[in-house]
Amino acid sequence: MHGIARVLGVDTSLRSTGVAVVDASGNRITAVEYGAIRPPRNASHSECLISIFRGISEAIERFRPEAAAMEGIFFCRNVATAVVLGEARGAVMCACADRGVPLYEYAPRRVKQAVVGYGGADKSQVRRMIVSMLGLEREPQEDAGDALAIAICHVHCRTGLADLMPDPI
Repeated sequence: MHGIARVLGVDTSLRSTGVAVVDASGNRITAVEYGAIRPPRNASHSECLISIFRGISEAIERFRPEAAAMEGIFFCRNVATAVVLGEARGAVMCACADRGVPLYEYAPRRVKQAVVGYGGADKSQVRRMIVSMLGLEREPQEDAGDALAIAICHVHCRTGLADLMPDPI
């Protein structure tokens, strides 16, 4: 990889969508900003989806990432939860498509593998490794930490073997 690559990582959720921006240059990854999109508690379902769309759109306009990444839905026990998550993912997809940013998706195990080196790692192991990799002063909140992990995964897949890089969705 030449120069600096900027990646937007997104951890989709209706009420707290994690968002993270990282820069990658060579073997160095730096956290630019991370946090969460949190609609008001009394927001309706559709208002939450609009908040996600607008929040992702604003992050793209502000940080100008060359790519975005999120986890795919690969297993969900509750059908209603899967539908809501799918709708939130749709808001992210629309924001990225509207702004011309290619969006990639990764299996949760691949994200853990990229960050910790083990696809069966638990969330606390992932967050501790993120702190170490990025030189953060403290562990990020869960949604932001997951978004950072997803962005790191994209960077690792982007700089590794060509067959690791999925097609954009």
